Amino acid sequence: MFSSAANIAEKVDFVFALVLGISIFFMVLITTLLVVFVLKYRRSRHPKAENIRGNTALEITWTVIPTILVLIMFYYGWISFGFMRKAPPGAMEVKVTGRMWSWLFEYENGIQSDTLYVPYGKPVKLILSSQDVIHSLFIPAFRVKQDVVPGMTNSLWFTAQELGTYDILCAEYCGLQHAYMLAAVKVVPEEEFLHWYETNRPEATQEEVTAQEGASSAGSVKRGERLVRIRGCIACHSTDGSPRVSPSFKGLYGSTTTVITGDKERQVVVDDEYIRRSMLEPNADIVKGFQPLMPSQKGVVTEEEIRDIIAYIKSLK
Repeated sequence: MFSSAANIAEKVDFVFALVLGISIFFMVLITTLLVVFVLKYRRSRHPKAENIRGNTALEITWTVIPTILVLIMFYYGWISFGFMRKAPPGAMEVKVTGRMWSWLFEYENGIQSDTLYVPYGKPVKLILSSQDVIHSLFIPAFRVKQDVVPGMTNSLWFTAQELGTYDILCAEYCGLQHAYMLAAVKVVPEEEFLHWYETNRPEATQEEVTAQEGASSAGSVKRGERLVRIRGCIACHSTDGSPRVSPSFKGLYGSTTTVITGDKERQVVVDDEYIRRSMLEPNADIVKGFQPLMPSQKGVVTEEEIRDIIAYIKSLK
């Protein structure tokens, strides 16, 4: 009936088709009977109303049949729900963090990515947590959706059955940029996934940067650019000067900006210390004209990552 990009989709589609089919059948039946009764018992044919006595057999029939149908729908819904909630042993685990307004995917070997890469035909379990407000991870093609709640850990699983790239959405309104909280899941052959999994390890990535550019500032800028992307910074801060819900990174470093500290306005120069404080204590100095939406990155980014992000922002002059 529909494209089944994951094993879960088959069960969800079956239950949906079952409930839809039963609903359409009874809608047609009830509408037909309604029209027949209106025509057959209209006032012109029966000007004098007559009392109609009950029919025990009919009442039992229209009570028993719907009860059986409801139990059938409940049964298939229940077993499908149980299947969806219990991941098979050995499923590959990926930690997923939802934050305003992006997704971060972290693999067991330390890879962090803003795109979910999964191998074809292998079960994958997503461990879901939120950094700020309630989100909801939704992969329409896989028919899976799960709330991502602060202070809780939820999970969902699937086995991808079709190669390709599929949308990941947030299905819970989470603020101004909710509609832009988009990501993708890429289903690739197992051999290709294993190659990506090995070559994108943090150690391998660092070795590649060092080999190409050494320990120079250029390497720090490149790492900072990647961090800004995978940490979701560009969901709020543009890199081309265009306005978003937070100041653009372009031309930011070295500029003078007006901030609200407590109840007072003051002028500050955007330097290393200001950017570092803005990441760890974002509500300490609120840029005038913008809302205090950024969550604290304390415990989320390391000192080395902060230095790399600052180096990248410096480069956007």
